[in-house]
Amino acid sequence: MFTFVICFLAGIGAGLGTGFAGMSAAAVISPMLITFLDMEPYAAVGIALASDVLASVVSAYTYHKNKNLDVKNGLVMMGAVLCFTLVGSWVSSLVPSAAMGGFSTVMTLFLGVKFIVRPVMTTRESMEGADPRKRAAQSLACGALIGFICGFVGAGGGMMMLLILTSVLGYELKTAVGTSVFIMAFTAFTGAASHFAIGGMPDPLTLVLCVLSTLLWARIAARFANKASPIVLNRATGAVLVVLGGAILIFNLLR
Repeated sequence: MFTFVICFLAGIGAGLGTGFAGMSAAAVISPMLITFLDMEPYAAVGIALASDVLASVVSAYTYHKNKNLDVKNGLVMMGAVLCFTLVGSWVSSLVPSAAMGGFSTVMTLFLGVKFIVRPVMTTRESMEGADPRKRAAQSLACGALIGFICGFVGAGGGMMMLLILTSVLGYELKTAVGTSVFIMAFTAFTGAASHFAIGGMPDPLTLVLCVLSTLLWARIAARFANKASPIVLNRATGAVLVVLGGAILIFNLLR
């Protein structure tokens, strides 16, 4: 029963973060499984990434159905992210003490406050007015930067994508989140597959409970997000990120 409660609560946080902000489920599920279920960290990350896959797929589908997904530039960015994550990981292995465990938490809190204080009010018209070639080049460059930092630091991919899509590439918030979860579906699948191949399958009950709970709440959050007005979505996203960032910080202190 305790395992069910922890997995369900972890799924709520992860699903809301994914559906509202394209946040990786690993940022929420991993610390909860490690802190409250005493799970080995590598297995916890594998479960979190597996939970991310279906949650990101269903969120991306919902955003795509509402025409809030840039597939073309998303694929360009995804390719760069995947390639440069490997480069960042390799460089990180050469530099002692390169890991920054609190990076993802700080990024989550920062973005949460940003969306509340300075909401993204870019319109679809102004976003679509950008030069396609310039946008593709920016997507490639930004994807390379995100991938390298994620590989070097080991965290923060979803949050960094959201920040760059809204602040650098000028996406309106819904399209930014839709494109982010689209990319995360592929990166999470790659990460989960490698974790299971290297470390073996984790506890089946915990895996199924986390996947289903995250999927349910990601679906709920994505449907709400696509119907909400820009200002409401900014505030809701900001509130979710601040709460999740604070919770992750507390979980890390309890470990």
